[in-house]
Amino acid sequence: MFPCDKCGECCRNVYKVQQLKHLALPNGICKHLDQETNLCKIYHQRPLHCNIDAYYDIFIKGTLSIEDFYALNLKCCKELKKGILNK
Repeated sequence: MFPCDKCGECCRNVYKVQQLKHLALPNGICKHLDQETNLCKIYHQRPLHCNIDAYYDIFIKGTLSIEDFYALNLKCCKELKKGILNK
């Protein structure tokens, strides 16, 4: 399972993902993020792009190891936290 620390940065930058722009409020934050708890209000029905493990199983498995996929996602996570990942 992906080691998410629930910081909410991916949800605060949802506007940067073309496939998820429809979820963004005018400020770029996902409309489903509870900004007080940093938790998704629709976690069990969240979009596939928000479910790292399911996304891997459907689109990536067989082309990249799960460890490498996690590493790429963690790199993006760290860049979001540092404000490096911009559009």
